[in-house]
Order: sequence, then C-alpha cells, then structure tokens
Amino acid sequence: MRKLIVCNIMSLDGYYTGPGGNIMVMPMDPTFDRFNVEHMRSADTLLLGRTSYEGFISYWPPVADDPTASEDNREISRRYRDVGIVVVSDSLNVDAGAPLASRTSVVRRAGAVDHVADLKKQPGGDILVFGSRTMWSGLLASGQVDELHVMIGGVVVGGGTPMFADAVPAGLRLLDASMNPGSQNVIVRYAVGS
Repeated sequence: MRKLIVCNIMSLDGYYTGPGGNIMVMPMDPTFDRFNVEHMRSADTLLLGRTSYEGFISYWPPVADDPTASEDNREISRRYRDVGIVVVSDSLNVDAGAPLASRTSVVRRAGAVDHVADLKKQPGGDILVFGSRTMWSGLLASGQVDELHVMIGGVVVGGGTPMFADAVPAGLRLLDASMNPGSQNVIVRYAVGS
C-alpha cells in the first residue's frame, strides 16, 4: 500500500508561515531543497490544496530550464512533469492550457478522504504533500496521513500560522532525526499512529 507523506518546514517556535502568511521567513537553505528533491524521487503523486497548487504552478514549471537555478531545483521542476497532481479544492478549475493541466485533477473537499484512501490502495510510489496545511490537517484527523516529515528551521518567527492547529489524534512514533553539515535545520520523520 502506498504511503501519504506530509513534508513541510516549520520554525523552531512551531509556525508553518511567519506573520502575514510569509513562508519566505523560513530558513530554506540547500538542505531544504535536497529534502524536497529526495521526496520527489520516491513519489508519483503530489497532493496539494488550492493555495499551494497556485503558488507551485506559478513558480516551478520554468525552473527546469533556468540555468541560474540550483540542480536540485531544476530536478524538482522536472519531476513535476512526471507526477500526477491532485488538488483538493471546492473552487479551483484548471484551464486546459494551464501548465501541467494534463497531469492535474481536482477533487472536492467532501470527497478528499475517500479519494485519498482509494489512491493509497493503488500501486505506485509515495503520495506527497508539500505546503497545504489546511488540507493535510483534515486528512491527518481522518487517519489518512502515514508519515510526517518535518524540517525544523533554526529560526523563531514569533507568529504566523501554527503548523498544527489541533492535536494529532493517532499519536506519533519517531522514525529518525538528522541534520546536514552546514545547516541549522533538523529533519524529523514520524510515523502516524502505532
């Protein structure tokens, strides 16, 4: 069975974004890029909420051909061309001419839990969530999230959007923790449930 893995960065004081929704206050060093590219290599489906999808689709498609981008970022961009993208939204309609439209499907919120449960039963690689806190929080509460991979950044932002709005209903079991030389970020991986 495929795993649904939530991958995100969080400040030391527990925020997912800084004040005003600013994600750029997080310490996204080369370790962050490596963290994301390694996850993308094991996945064949990306699950996003509408806001994260709109941000990603406006940024990532041209990066593959940008000679000034890091090799990790160019690889992430190339992987977007290979994975299926599922967006959970009640308001999004993807234009046929939009970047990666042929690889993108939209699922309404009311059907998200059942859709994800069906995806997990299908053969394939991991199902990844980047960003999309509101969406994955609902999936976590419904028991669909298998693992949380969180990069804890060495920064205190003092406010913003908390990573966890509610307690994790099933509990967490630490799988591992690591850090890379030269980075102040710590990566923790947890299994959800027993």
